[in-house]
Amino acid sequence: METKEFTKRMTFANNGFLHLLINLALLVGIITGTIALVGPHDDLAILLCCLGSVVYLLHCIGFMIIQPNLARVLTFFGKYRGTVTDNGFFWVNPFYGKRRLSLRARNMDVDPIKVNDKNGNPIMIGLVLVWKIKDTYKACFDIEVETITTVDKNGNKTTHGNGYDNFVNVQSDAALRKVAGLYAYDNIDNNHTEEITLRSGGEEINDRLEEELRSRLSIAGIEVVEARINYLAYAAEIASVMLRRQQADAIISAREKIVEGAVSMVDLALKKLSQDNIVELDEERKAAMVSNLLVVLCADESASPVINTGTLYN
Repeated sequence: METKEFTKRMTFANNGFLHLLINLALLVGIITGTIALVGPHDDLAILLCCLGSVVYLLHCIGFMIIQPNLARVLTFFGKYRGTVTDNGFFWVNPFYGKRRLSLRARNMDVDPIKVNDKNGNPIMIGLVLVWKIKDTYKACFDIEVETITTVDKNGNKTTHGNGYDNFVNVQSDAALRKVAGLYAYDNIDNNHTEEITLRSGGEEINDRLEEELRSRLSIAGIEVVEARINYLAYAAEIASVMLRRQQADAIISAREKIVEGAVSMVDLALKKLSQDNIVELDEERKAAMVSNLLVVLCADESASPVINTGTLYN
């Protein structure tokens, strides 16, 4: 959506120090004129004092200071008149509304939430988000910024805006739920496919999350600087079951590796015996030797050998 934001440049006529001198000159003129007219023209002196005071106060309202990475959104009786991003001391039309906005980057740690992944498994997932306001018009006029009223121990009420934290937090929650539902937590089948999962996706998952957040936060003129998943785990109700499954997968993988190595070692032993003419074994003895070697190599505990002091066929 095309933005309506435009930058209002500050010229020499908006120099705050220049208008501060004008303000001082105006104050001196009001005081001098009032004193000169007191006595012979009391009514005129009072009128001059009142009018001069109103002009002086209105002129004071026009001053504003803009620090680095801050902006002022100007409105004139409900009409948008531009955004001032120049830094310094300025004076603008005192009838302008001047809304202060911070353009600095902000960090948000979204607490882990419970969602279902692609396979329907409940998981806990959280993210850390870095964002900042990019479009001041959208940030000011396209969304509603809520206010919060707090009461201290003395009963004093303080009303302040919560900024855009609530809006960003709600949209981050929705984006996180959507992205988490598109991928499985892990490859349950253990079939060595190249399917992307939340646990192994890494940068691709984070890029997908950033894209989703940008589409949701752009309506408020908010730019996503970085978004990263910082917490990922199974929900408590299935965590123990999934841990046992992972342990079983690890045991199976280890057993496969052990068997593969044992078979290669047995094959090597038989070939060496045959090539070096150390001993000739018939098929039955080869089978017995293979069985014994596999038992020794694949056993969880160390084997206890039994020494045969007789012949090979005893």
